[in-house]
Amino acid sequence: MKRIRIWINSFTLIQQYIVVTFLALFLFIVFIFQSLNSNIDDFTNQQMYSYLHASQEQYIDAIGTGIQYEDSNVYQYLYSTRTNDYVQEVKEEVKYVFDAINPVIEGEREDGVLNIGDKSIAYSVKKFGKNFVVSILRDEYRSGFKSALVSAVANTSIIAVSVVFVLLMIWVYSLIRPLDLIRNYIQKIRNNENDTLNIKRNDEIGEVAEALVTMNEELKKQQRIREEMIQNISHDLKTPIATIKSYSESIKDGIYPYGTLEKSVDVISEHADRLEKKVYSLITYNKFGYLEDNSEGDNLYMPDVIAKAIVSCQVLRNDVEIIADDIKDDVYFHGEEEAWRTVVENLLDNALRYAKSKIVITLFDDVLEVYNDGELMDQDRIEKLFKPYQKGTKGNFGLGLSIIKKVCDTYGYNVVGENKNDGVVFRIYRNKPSKSDSRKNIV
Repeated sequence: MKRIRIWINSFTLIQQYIVVTFLALFLFIVFIFQSLNSNIDDFTNQQMYSYLHASQEQYIDAIGTGIQYEDSNVYQYLYSTRTNDYVQEVKEEVKYVFDAINPVIEGEREDGVLNIGDKSIAYSVKKFGKNFVVSILRDEYRSGFKSALVSAVANTSIIAVSVVFVLLMIWVYSLIRPLDLIRNYIQKIRNNENDTLNIKRNDEIGEVAEALVTMNEELKKQQRIREEMIQNISHDLKTPIATIKSYSESIKDGIYPYGTLEKSVDVISEHADRLEKKVYSLITYNKFGYLEDNSEGDNLYMPDVIAKAIVSCQVLRNDVEIIADDIKDDVYFHGEEEAWRTVVENLLDNALRYAKSKIVITLFDDVLEVYNDGELMDQDRIEKLFKPYQKGTKGNFGLGLSIIKKVCDTYGYNVVGENKNDGVVFRIYRNKPSKSDSRKNIV
């Protein structure tokens, strides 16, 4: 069985269809000629007896009226009980049949079949007063009727099978054609060639085609993002590296570009710090790009995460007040501490760059908000907030908000940035609570 399956699977779809169709046709023919043969015989006998009885009744009616009745397919004879013989002369070709029949019956009618050689001859004996009417059906008529019936069944079966075969062929072609288009489309994608896939179907093939087109568009989009990221990374790394290199060579030659050795070294140190932050942002962005949700329930105590982030970021700007008075005490988020701390620190870092005088942090069930009283964002900026390397007017690398987005997506949260009347707020929220909740295990 396994070998047969492997053999069939080695064929193309159309070849498999032809093999299966001819196998089904063969089994159908065997079934027709084996199973239906006996049924055809039964049906033929029923029809023969019906015809024989009808002819016999007409013959009896003709005797009563004195009219001579003849049926070319049936031999009709009257058997007299007084003489124990047939009233008419029995024809030579059916004498052997009459010799085998006992026309004396106890019931009103008796039917039977005589098998003589390769012939099966149907007869019927009916009482007619004190006499009996014996009717014998010609074997030629019975054989002809059966042959016509078999031919009709066979022709009907062939026509039905042919129609089904053609319909299935059309159906299989309707499957193969879009599959060929899909295969060619995938081949073009693999070769980085432009192509379109236009399959208008509402079945699974249409869904696959639509998914492939969507996937290709997403791949192109990701490719453009990667190319833009590489260009942005190259540009952002080029400046500090060039500065460090040129200042180092100048100092080596005894020239101090910033007037003194100390100030020139400070410039090198500043660009090295900037380069370090940029590399750290790239590593973080890449790491969270492969972040997986391995947490169980809402077991991360967010007030502690926010407190640690405030301590880390407060020193960046002493002239901005960070207000965290509206923080609910028993709020737990789903996820790992390192990822959420990075999120809060990035939100605060972003807010500190734009805030005029204050930042307000609000925390309640499944919602975290960070507000700053800086300038409002324009609409174009809001639409591109969380895309990588989309820097604001005071942005550094354009990766901070992208990292936030990746963490929120991984743990099932949403993040939005909105303008308020007097500032900007970033909101992280979850539409529905998690299925499991482990906060009862937290002391």
